[in-house]
Amino acid sequence: MNNILRVLLLFLVFLTSCRADEPRRAEVLFIGAGNKQSSNQATWLSVELFKSGINLTYTDTLASLEFDYLNKFDGVVLLVNEKELSEEKEQALKKFLKEGKGVVALNSSANSFQNSEWYTNLVQGGFTDAGDGQAIVTIENAKHVLDSSINIIQVNNEKYIFKKKTDQTVIGSAAIDGSKQNYIWYSEENGGRFLYHALGKHDDTWKNHQFLRTVSSAVWWSLGEQVQSMVNKLAIPNVSIYPDSISDFTARYDVPKVQDPLSPEQSMKLIQKPVDFELKLFAAEPNITNPIAMSWDEKGRLWVIEAVDYPNSFEEVKGKGNDRIVICEDTDGDGVADKFTEFAKGLNIATSLTFSNDGVIVAMAPNFVFLKDTDGDDVADHEEIIMTGWSKGDTHAGPSNLQYGFDNKIWGVNGYAGYNGIVNGEKHIFSQGLYRLNPDGSDLEYLATTSNNTWGLGISEDNNVFVSTANNTHSAFYSMPEKYLQRRVDNIPGANPINSIQKIDGHYEVHALTPNLRQVDVVGGFTSAAGHQMYTARDFPQSYWNSVAFVAEPTVRLLHNAIIEKDGAGFKERDGWNLLASSDEWFGPVHAEVGPDGAVWVLDWYNFIIQHNVFVPAQAPSEKVLPFKDQVGGPGNAFESNLRDKKHGRVYRVLYKNGKHNESFKLSKDNPKGLIEALNSKNKFWRTHAQRLLVERKNADVEQDLIKIINNKSVDEIGLNAPAIHAIWTLKGLGLLTKKEVNDALLAALSHPSAGVRKAAVQVLDLNAKSFDQIAQSNIFKDENLNTRLAAFVKIADSAPFAAVAPVLKAAINDPVNAKDRWLSPALFAAIQTNHSHMSMVADQSSTNTYQQAVNQALGEEIYTLGRKNRVQFSPNVADKNITIETAVLRRDQDAFKGLIIGQGDAKNGFALYMQGNKIYWDVYNNGEIQRIAATDGIGNGFKVNASITANQGSSLYINNKLVGNIKEVKPFNKPLRAYLRSGEDLDESVALTKYEHGSEFIGNISEIKVKLQLNGEHAHHHMQRASPVEVNQNEAPAEVIVIKAVKDIMQYDKRSITVKAGRQITLIMENPDAMPHNLVIIKPGTTEIVGKAADAMLQASSAAEKDYVPEVSEVLFHTKLVNPGQSYTLKFQAPKEKGEYPFICTFPGHWRGMNGIMKVVE
Repeated sequence: MNNILRVLLLFLVFLTSCRADEPRRAEVLFIGAGNKQSSNQATWLSVELFKSGINLTYTDTLASLEFDYLNKFDGVVLLVNEKELSEEKEQALKKFLKEGKGVVALNSSANSFQNSEWYTNLVQGGFTDAGDGQAIVTIENAKHVLDSSINIIQVNNEKYIFKKKTDQTVIGSAAIDGSKQNYIWYSEENGGRFLYHALGKHDDTWKNHQFLRTVSSAVWWSLGEQVQSMVNKLAIPNVSIYPDSISDFTARYDVPKVQDPLSPEQSMKLIQKPVDFELKLFAAEPNITNPIAMSWDEKGRLWVIEAVDYPNSFEEVKGKGNDRIVICEDTDGDGVADKFTEFAKGLNIATSLTFSNDGVIVAMAPNFVFLKDTDGDDVADHEEIIMTGWSKGDTHAGPSNLQYGFDNKIWGVNGYAGYNGIVNGEKHIFSQGLYRLNPDGSDLEYLATTSNNTWGLGISEDNNVFVSTANNTHSAFYSMPEKYLQRRVDNIPGANPINSIQKIDGHYEVHALTPNLRQVDVVGGFTSAAGHQMYTARDFPQSYWNSVAFVAEPTVRLLHNAIIEKDGAGFKERDGWNLLASSDEWFGPVHAEVGPDGAVWVLDWYNFIIQHNVFVPAQAPSEKVLPFKDQVGGPGNAFESNLRDKKHGRVYRVLYKNGKHNESFKLSKDNPKGLIEALNSKNKFWRTHAQRLLVERKNADVEQDLIKIINNKSVDEIGLNAPAIHAIWTLKGLGLLTKKEVNDALLAALSHPSAGVRKAAVQVLDLNAKSFDQIAQSNIFKDENLNTRLAAFVKIADSAPFAAVAPVLKAAINDPVNAKDRWLSPALFAAIQTNHSHMSMVADQSSTNTYQQAVNQALGEEIYTLGRKNRVQFSPNVADKNITIETAVLRRDQDAFKGLIIGQGDAKNGFALYMQGNKIYWDVYNNGEIQRIAATDGIGNGFKVNASITANQGSSLYINNKLVGNIKEVKPFNKPLRAYLRSGEDLDESVALTKYEHGSEFIGNISEIKVKLQLNGEHAHHHMQRASPVEVNQNEAPAEVIVIKAVKDIMQYDKRSITVKAGRQITLIMENPDAMPHNLVIIKPGTTEIVGKAADAMLQASSAAEKDYVPEVSEVLFHTKLVNPGQSYTLKFQAPKEKGEYPFICTFPGHWRGMNGIMKVVE
C-alpha cells in the first residue's frame, strides 16, 4: 500500500512539474491605486506587453496586494499613489518576490507607501517634482534588462530630484537642474527581481516609443528565465499588419493590408482571458460559419444562426436565402461539438431566435417566424409567420436579442430600421428600442426608446432589464415604460431627470489589445456594443453573480466586463475591463451568454471586416479602418466588399477553473417533477426553461410545488432566492393567482427576506380597491430596497385608479427619499397621474414640501410641444380632458398651404387640424361621425391658430384670436385615442385621419405646436388652470423661418450655408430624416475646432447624452436638442448683431468634422 502511495505521489509531482513548464502566456498584475490616469496607461502598456506574450490584468485597489491573489501572477507593475502600505500587504509583496517573481514600479510609486522602510529604500526615499521642462534619460549597461536598441528617452515635464541615493544597480539617469539623478535602477530582492522607472506621469510620456519599450522590456526581464521560457515555447503567432514602432494607441493609422486569418488553435494564443479562467473551443468552421446569434434548448443543446447573407444578400423569395439554423451537440462529453444538424435552411437575414411552444421563434425581418419539428428528426417541417412589419432597409438595424422574460412574454430590441405594422388591429410604428410580445406574436408592446442602434439586452436574476446600444452607450437601465415619462416633475433638488432606458455606463474607454482602433466613430470607446447578458449562474466567483454583464465590442476585438452596481432605485456601471480581448484582427465576439453548464459561451464572427455602413472621410478616413478607400454602397445599407468573409466562425466557452460546470437537465413537459427540480437550479438558464415549459403545459398540478418554493424564506450569499421569483411568475403564467392559497402565498411573499421576491410578488398581484389594504400593510410601497419600491410605484401606475391608494401616495410624496431618487421620483409621479382623479383629497397647495408643490404644478400642466414634423411615440391619454392646440403657420415659397398640421387617433375616433386649398379644417371624429369647422378668413402668408375641444365650449377654431367656428355639441373624448399624436404628415391609409387631395405632408412652415390637455370640469381640481386662446401681437415682426435637414446616410446638412440679417428673430427648424440622431449647434466665428474637440471630450462623461452632446463652452451660442430619426426640432433665437460667418455643426459623437455649415450674418 505504501509503495502504491509513493508511486501516486511521484506521479502527482511529475504532473505538477509538467504543468509548471507547459507553454503559456505570462500573467502580470498592474496596480493603479490612487492614480486616476492609470487605467488608460495600463491599457496602452497591455498592448505592448501582449505582443511579447504577456497578459496584463488591471486593478485600481490595494486590496489585490494579498498573497494568494498575487501568487496567481508572474509579475506586478505598480503605478500607485497611496501613502501607506499595511504590514500584511508589505509581507505579501515581500513573499511574492521571494517566490522568484518580479515587481516593476513606476513614477509616483516612489512617493507611495512612506510608512514602509523596506519599500522606501527600494525607491530612493521618493522624489520632489522639479517643475516643467525637458528631461533626457540616458540608459547605460542595461542590455540584459532593457531593450538594447534604446539609449535615450526624451520627455517633457518629468523632472525629479530624489531624496536618497540607491545602492541598487543604476541603468538610467538624467541631468536635472545641474544634478545627476538616478531614473532607472534594479536589484535582485529575496530571490525575485525589482526595477524602478521614474517616468510615467503624463499621457504623452506613455505615447513615447522609447519609454514604452523600456517599460515593456523591464517587465519581461522581471518575469525571470523560467516564465520567459514557457512564453517562448508557446510560439505565439506574429500576424500584426502594423509597424512595431507604434506607441500612441489613441491615434489612427493606415491599414496596409488584411491580416491573414488564423486557425482556432492559433487565434486562441492571441486571446486574453482572466487569471484562473480557461478558454475552450466548442465549434468552428467548416461546421459553423458567420455565427450571429445562439440559444440552447431544454436539452442543453446549442442552436446557432449562421448569417451568411449578412449584410448585402437579399432574397425575398421564400427558401432562397443562405442563412440557416444549426443544432450543435457534444455527444461524447469532451466539451467539443461533434454532431451538427441543420434544423432550418433557406433563411435570409435571420438575427435572433428563442424557444417557444415546442419550436423556435426566429427574428427574420420583415417577419417573426415560428419554426417547429413535428416528426422528431430535428429538422423544421412547420413554418408560420406570427407577425410582420420589421424593416429590412438596414440589415444591421433590425430586431435582435429575443429572449423569454419573467412575465412569460418574448422580449427583444430593435435598431433604427424600425417597425411599421399592425398587431391585434392596432397600428404600431417605432424605431430603435425595447419591446415585448406574446409568444404567438400578439399583444406587441413597445416599451421604450433607445438612443442609438440597439443590439444588447439582458435580464438579471431579479428581473432588472439592461440594454446596450451603438455609439457610446454600452450599458443602460430600463426602469419603467416610457409612457410614464411623457410628463415630468421638474426642479426637484438632487433628482436628475432620466430616460426610460437610462445610460448608466461609468466610463468611455475600451481596453483593446490591437495597436490601431479600426473604428468609424466613438474611437476608443464602444461604437458597436452588442449584448448585455448578466452572469446568472454560480460557477464563476461570487463577484460575478448577478453583477457582471458581458458586452461585446467586435470592432476592437473584445468582450467587456460591465460591473453593475446599485444606485438608489436604479443602477450604475463600473469598468471591469474584459472577459476576453484579442490582438487577432479577425476575432469578432458578437454574442456572449451563460450556457447550460454555467460557462459563458461566446460567438466569434471571425471576420476582418466588422463595419457595416458606407462612411464618409470626414467621419473616418477609409484607409484608417480598411485596406481600401473606395466603398461601394450595396443592399442592406451596407458597403459591398469581397473581403467580407463567409468561411469562418467559432464558438467558445469561458470556464472558471475552480467551477464545477456540471449541472445538467433534459427537461420535458411530460416530467413536471423534473421541471420543478430545474426551477430550483442555480443557473437562470435552466430555471427559465423550466418556467416556460411549466406555463406551456397549462396544468395546475404543480401549484403546491410552486407555493412551497415561494414559502422558502432562505436567501443565497447575495441575498437572492431566484427559484421563488420564477415560481411566482410561473403561477402568473398558469393563471392561478385568483386561487386563495396562491394569493395568500403571494401576500406573504411581500415580506420575504429577498427583495427580488418581494418585487416579483407586487408585480404579479392584482392591485385594486379590494386587495390594496392587504398589500399596503406589507409596507411594500416604502420598501427599504429602493428597486423593489420602484416596482411597487410602477405597479400603481399600471393599475386602474381607485381612491384607497391616495393616502399611500400622499405619504410617499412626503418621503424625501422618493423625491431625491432619480428613478423613484418619476415613478411616483406616474402613479399619481394614474390616480389624479382621486388626488384632490390629499392635495395641499399650502404645503412647504417642495416635491409636493412641484407635483401639483406638474399635474396642472400637461403640455406637449411638437415640431414641424413629429410623432409622439407614447401619445397622451386624452380621455375626459379638454384639448387646446396652439401654433403659428407661415407660407413657404408662395406655395399653397396643404397637408396635416396636427392630429391624433384615426378617422373613427380622433381629431385633425389640416389644410387643403389654402383652407383650414378642424375635424373631430367620434364613432365615425365628423364634426368639421372650415375657414379661409384670416389666412394670409402667416397666421396663428388655436383649436380646442372643451366640455363647456365644444369644438372651437380661432384664427389670429378671432373665433371662426364653433360646434358646442362636441364633447371631450371619453376614452383614449388609438393612433399617435403626430404633426406635419399623417400615417398610412389604415389609420389616416382624413383623405388628402395631394398627400398629407404639410406644405408650409410651422415653428412649433403646443397641445395642452386639462381635466374637464367633472374631474378638474384647484391646482389646474383653464386654457385660453393664443394671444396675438399684431405689431410683432414675423420671424424668418429656415429649415435645415440632415441628409440621409452621408453625414451632412442639406444646406452648407444660410444667410440671416443681424438682430433678426430666427426660427430654425431642424429635420432629421437620417437613421442616426443629430443636433445643430451654432457657434462663434472661427471656433469649430474648439467646440468640436470639446464635443469629443464630452464622450468621457456619462452625462453627455443628457446634455444632447452639446459642450458647455462659451463658444456655443444656440443649439437644438438631439433630434432623433424621423423627428424635427424648432429653435428660436435672435441672430447676432455683429455680422460675420458663424459655423453650425453637429456635435453628436464623431459628426462635427463632416456635418457642418456656415450661417452668414449680414446687415
